[in-house]
Order: sequence, then structure tokens, then C-alpha cells
Amino acid sequence: MALQCGIVGLPNVGKSTLFNALANNKAEAANFPFCTIEPNVGVISVPDPRLGELEALVNPQRVIPTSMEFVDIAGLVKGASRGEGLGNKFLANIREVDAIAHVVRCFDDENIVHVDGRVDPMADKGVIDAELQLKDLESIEKRLQRVEKIAKSGDADAKREVAVLKMYTEALENGNNARSVEASEEDLEIIGHLNLLTIKPVIYVANVDEESIHTGNEFVDALREGVKDENALVITVSAAIESQIAEIEDKEERDMFLEEYGLQESGLSRLIRAAYEILNLITYFTAGVQEVRAWTIERGWKAPQAAGVIHTDFERGFIKAEVIKLGDYQEFKTEAGCRENGKISIEGKEYIVKDGDIMHFRFNV
Repeated sequence: MALQCGIVGLPNVGKSTLFNALANNKAEAANFPFCTIEPNVGVISVPDPRLGELEALVNPQRVIPTSMEFVDIAGLVKGASRGEGLGNKFLANIREVDAIAHVVRCFDDENIVHVDGRVDPMADKGVIDAELQLKDLESIEKRLQRVEKIAKSGDADAKREVAVLKMYTEALENGNNARSVEASEEDLEIIGHLNLLTIKPVIYVANVDEESIHTGNEFVDALREGVKDENALVITVSAAIESQIAEIEDKEERDMFLEEYGLQESGLSRLIRAAYEILNLITYFTAGVQEVRAWTIERGWKAPQAAGVIHTDFERGFIKAEVIKLGDYQEFKTEAGCRENGKISIEGKEYIVKDGDIMHFRFNV
């Protein structure tokens, strides 16, 4: 499944620096390529050490990681909800993405002027939130006008929808994002077709200076406190460090550079993991001499749904799945070794796929 993460943020918060660091990431180009498919869209393969472990065991002709699209969404100004600046394009782009990475300035630097002349992450967040909330209110109001007429005739479904729409209206009018509403599955289904902007999962990317990469600072603390009720994630990244990482082509040099900063991995890897976490995604693998490949699915999917990611025929004609755990594959070295030792389980249509499963599907169409 193609996963899109939109990068948003006010001017001079580090959004473009971060996106450009992704686009210029030379060090991982061989195994984890990034290619720009439009000026503001890049596709990057998802780094997963388990792929390398499987490659060493299987020695396939090719290895195909799963991928994620990053969309550098045009800079936002006050009034975007009314079409100011690139507002309409911004809002159209953000409607398409699965998750939002909201880059927030959490560093002080007199050489980089803030658009409002101050560093205040919650105020920055508020500017973008307000524009998205206004657009969501507009979408809901249009829908309410239509549904209220039907509800007056006594239609029970319409009455239920009106109640849900008004619940979201109240939240938005109070300056809260739609994702902060405590809604039932049924409520979410009713509102789903509106594709609200502020209901999308969000990762707040606190862009800090090099000194604050491990400890954070008062700006990060304020951001964490301010979003604690939003069911959102906060990660700290230094766009300045990411820019330097992106320029290093040699993997050993890159590892040494990360070590110097006491970092285990790049901010990009943490951002991808955060996106997987907030979207409730997992990875399963297929492994054979032709290729070892990673596939992204939603947590909780059953075997036929997972098979359908490879091809719709696999889901339609699903018979069974053969499943090997990575630990067993590592212990017994080959698929044949796992079979001989009873480490291949045969699973039916109700099997819930686990993260890291190595799967082979049997189907008939």
C-alpha cells in the first residue's frame, strides 16, 4: 500500500531543509533510494534491518523494500483557508495524505528570522491548526445544510449524522482539532466521507538545534505539553544535522558521524517509524530465490487481506498461508530447514498477520 506523509510547517521552521535532506540522502541511495517524482513529492524506501538479515539467508536475485512518499506541502500563510497564497493547493495536497508531519521550530537563531519575529511552537501550531479547522468547518457546514433537511422528515440515519456533525462543529469552533474528539467507530464512519483535514494522524517534528537533540529544550517541552490530549506523536529532529548526514556518501563515515552525535539512527528513520506507529502499520515479508520483499499492511489484517496487497487474485482465491517466524528462519537457515523442524505453520482465512511474518500464499482462481 502506498503511504503518503505530508510535511507541513510555517516558513523558516526547517520544513524545506528537512525535505531536501531526504531528497539528497546519498548515504542510503544504494539500498534505500529516494527519487523525486514531482518537485514536491519524493519516494523513499523504508529502512528495515530485517530485510538485510533475510537477504543474507536467502541470497535472492533482488531485494525490494516497502516505500513511503513524502510530500513537501507548499508553505502556509494566514488566510490559506480562504485561498490566500498557495492556500487552495496546500489544502488539496494535505487532503490526499495519510499522515501529517508538522515541522515546528524549536530552536532560537538570530540569523534565521521567524515569520512572526519570535519562537513560539504552540503559536506556530495554532496558525496552521486554525486554517485547517476553518476548512473543516466549511466542509461540515455544507454537509449539515443538506442533512438537516432530510432529518426534519424524521429520517433516523440523517438525525444521527446531524448529531455527529454538530459534535465535530462544537470541537472545531472551540479551536480543537477533529482528532481530539472522543468518537466511536460508528461516529468515525459517519464523518469519514468528509475526509477532514484535522482528523488525520499527526507527528509533530520538533526541529531543534544540535545541542538539544538528546535533551530537548523549553520549546519542545511546551510543544509536548500543548499536544498531550491530541493522540499525536512528538519526535525531535535537527534538520541541520540531517542536512549534514545527507551529504555523506560512505556508510562507515555516516555511522561515525552519527556516533559522534550519540545517535543510533537518522531522524528520517525515526520519522518513518513514527508514521508506521501512528498509522498502525506493520510489515510482513515474502522470501524466495528470485526476490526478498517487504509489504506494508495495517495491524490486525487477516491473511487474505495481506495476500491482496500482492495481487487481488491472491485474496480472491486464497486457500492458505504458510508462515515462518524470522527467528526460526535465522535458526534453521533455510525454508527446508524450517519445514523439517516443524517451524512452518499452515494458517487459514482467520489468521491475523504479525509484524515480521515471512509468508507464502496458496491460492486458486
